[in-house]
Amino acid sequence: MDTLQLVLVFVSIVASPICQADEMDQDYTWHIKKIPHIVSSNIVNLKNPSYEAELQLELNGTCGIECQRNLPSPSLADLEEYLSYETIFDNGTRTMTRVNVQDWHPETETGNNKPKHSRRKRQIYGTDSRFSISDKHFMTNYPFSTAVKLSSGCSGILISPKHALTAAHCIHDGKDYIKTAKKLRVGLLKIRSKSGGKRRRGSKRAREDASEDSPKKDGRKQRRKSVQKRSAAEEQTNKLSGKERGSGAGKPSFQWTRVKAIQIPKGWFRDVSHNMSLDYDYAVLELKRPHKKKYMELGISPEAEKMPGSMMHFSGFDEDRPGQLVYRFCSVSEESKDLFYQYCDADPGSSGSGIYIRLKEANKKKWRRKIIAIYSGHQWVDVNNQQLDYNVAVRITPLKYAQICYWIHGNHENCKQG
Repeated sequence: MDTLQLVLVFVSIVASPICQADEMDQDYTWHIKKIPHIVSSNIVNLKNPSYEAELQLELNGTCGIECQRNLPSPSLADLEEYLSYETIFDNGTRTMTRVNVQDWHPETETGNNKPKHSRRKRQIYGTDSRFSISDKHFMTNYPFSTAVKLSSGCSGILISPKHALTAAHCIHDGKDYIKTAKKLRVGLLKIRSKSGGKRRRGSKRAREDASEDSPKKDGRKQRRKSVQKRSAAEEQTNKLSGKERGSGAGKPSFQWTRVKAIQIPKGWFRDVSHNMSLDYDYAVLELKRPHKKKYMELGISPEAEKMPGSMMHFSGFDEDRPGQLVYRFCSVSEESKDLFYQYCDADPGSSGSGIYIRLKEANKKKWRRKIIAIYSGHQWVDVNNQQLDYNVAVRITPLKYAQICYWIHGNHENCKQG
């Protein structure tokens, strides 16, 4: 897709809801809501995980929308259990943090249980409505630049200078961490420089050693040879893997960053929330070093009817389009208090993408994008003893907003209003 086509598509999908909102005088506004407080009460050290789970991009046997309608509303004690969270660090150690929820009022939780449309088959059908963002100027600029790729094979979105949001099942299967989570990395899109990327470690030292006319010791000669040999090997590896990273100047590639810590709500663990585990399919990754990209802010998920055209948007790295950032949008088909059900064309690999919408700021004419859900992916659910499929997204409710914000800032002082 060339730049002109992409501009036309982007303008049509973004400007159209705005025009409709003005014409119909709809209240498409980010409403400020009081956020509950999440306060740490106790931290317990746990044994190191075994990292034996396999990544499952399609989950089976989860509770569908009819099933969720029949579940009793969780008590405050239940919610504190579900919102307690596990933190695993890059050295393999992990902790469980118990939390207290303060200033929580059930009426602040959004969502309704009224069905909206009949189901359709989830697979990509008819004309594929996805757009591959191939133009480097769009791909590496906001909002597309907020999308990140996980080394586990999923996607995510930047939510602070040091944090990314993704789906919990991309890291943990509900019982154990997946194998690739042990050395998890996050890839940020960048454009390769004319020199072929950043300078490799040891290259400067190698040039300095090579400039020495007479090394003082044999050990230094050996080190110089070792550095030169390593630099040559790295150069060869760079050439061999150039296709994957995007070879040639001006081409997009990934800047990979190690993950310092991962936080997952206890509600995701199958032995804790049982049928409700899908409601907590989200996780936050703390990066080892901060980035300088513009990130996307969190927002409280409104009901679908309060979203322009009931439309949601997200970008991810679909498995069937390797090396491409894929953007799509679609309307919400059904919703529960914690989940959106929709039929956006998607493929494994886009799981963990941040779903965002654009609403007006309160008392202003300015429109602003915020993340309102996390794309969980293609889910098989039990409905009347049958397995049916949906594309499911986990909504950011006031309680989840409070928890994720607490993970980012480490306190609730910066998380009082959403």
